[in-house]
Amino acid sequence: MSLYEKIINREEKISLVGLGYVGMPIAVAFAKKADVIGFDLNAEKIAAYKSGVDPTKEVGDEAIAKTTVAFTSDPTELQKAKFHIVAVPTPINLDKTPDLYPVESASHLLGKNLTKGSIVVYESTVYPGVTEDICVPILEEESGLKCGTDFKIGYSPERINPGDKVHRLENIRKIVSGMDEETLDEIAHVYEMVIEAGVHRASSIKVAEAAKVVENSQRDINIAFINELAMAFDRMGIDTNEVIDAMNTKWNALGFRPGLVGGHCIGVDPYYFIYEAEKLGYHSRLISAGRQINDDMAGFVGDQIIKQMVLANKQVKSAKIVFFGATFKENCPDVRNSKVMEILKHLENFGIRPILVDPEADPKEVERTYHYPLATEKEAYDADCIVLAVAHDTYKQRTLSQWDAFFKNCPTAEKVIIDIKAILNSAEVRKAGYGYWRL
Repeated sequence: MSLYEKIINREEKISLVGLGYVGMPIAVAFAKKADVIGFDLNAEKIAAYKSGVDPTKEVGDEAIAKTTVAFTSDPTELQKAKFHIVAVPTPINLDKTPDLYPVESASHLLGKNLTKGSIVVYESTVYPGVTEDICVPILEEESGLKCGTDFKIGYSPERINPGDKVHRLENIRKIVSGMDEETLDEIAHVYEMVIEAGVHRASSIKVAEAAKVVENSQRDINIAFINELAMAFDRMGIDTNEVIDAMNTKWNALGFRPGLVGGHCIGVDPYYFIYEAEKLGYHSRLISAGRQINDDMAGFVGDQIIKQMVLANKQVKSAKIVFFGATFKENCPDVRNSKVMEILKHLENFGIRPILVDPEADPKEVERTYHYPLATEKEAYDADCIVLAVAHDTYKQRTLSQWDAFFKNCPTAEKVIIDIKAILNSAEVRKAGYGYWRL
């Protein structure tokens, strides 16, 4: 009997190592079909899940409360599973090189609890070769087992889009790969239990690793192109979004918009490709240039805030500036690699310390990650300038008059609105006489 059949018959279990924005939804999905052990070193996070609270907001409190996932922070519980999925983050260091510590650490921990006959599938984004050249030796060393004989490995890049309620785990086609045909079959069958859109079988683990890095690098380059246009059009006095609206009337326009590229995928993954390519003697030109453009956008926006404040005759350093939005994208609490926080850092270089509010973000997480206090909207009134930094649905639903209520009592021309995500109707705002700028 295959491992897949044993999992279906609940004779063997699946484990998830890492229960963040990626691992937790996978664990909950598989728990509807099989016995699942959900492991994370963060005891506080495990306690939240056990009490029916979903801090990621990816599946919701009700789903967490009902799930049969056996949540634990005890690594020895992993010995009870035979199919292991590793879904830990893979960030970058300060010098923009890959930080493989989380995936290496997870491999050490799993290796200590790996049993014969297991399959280990990595979902963490890595450059081609990491799974086989770095993770496998760690698993072998810690377990005393031999890969290919005692256990098998595979790779299936995560494609979960945090905060997206349309493109979910189940309806996004899954790339799967294995070290051999037999392992690939097992991995494909297991994922087909929950992936309604089906799977794509990559020819090798390295191809699957590369596919993940490339799909995010492609988006990064396209956004960088639009961001470069935005910086040029700003000098020309042309509204970039109006140009894009016109361009999008053609059937093959790609529809990308200018913006801040943060988060744990698009703003990070290209550096994994750049790093590995340079190790092999190839210097990436296009991808590196795109990354540089997108990394520079926080400073560009910060300078525009100061410029618009000066044009409105504001004493910039003493003015009250309120940022609405701290997360890296709309409708999700994830603040990892948030470029909004980089704008704040840029403004602090000029002695400006804005007020930051966000109904989606966890104040403790913002404080822990960025050492920046998250205020309430009660503290956002009497503003000189408001910055619409993240397009949360709650923000998009507000009218101009509702936003106006946050300003202090002064002439409209002295009220500055910085609309990074083009939330407002620009014609309406400009007609009303506000000091207005959008990316």
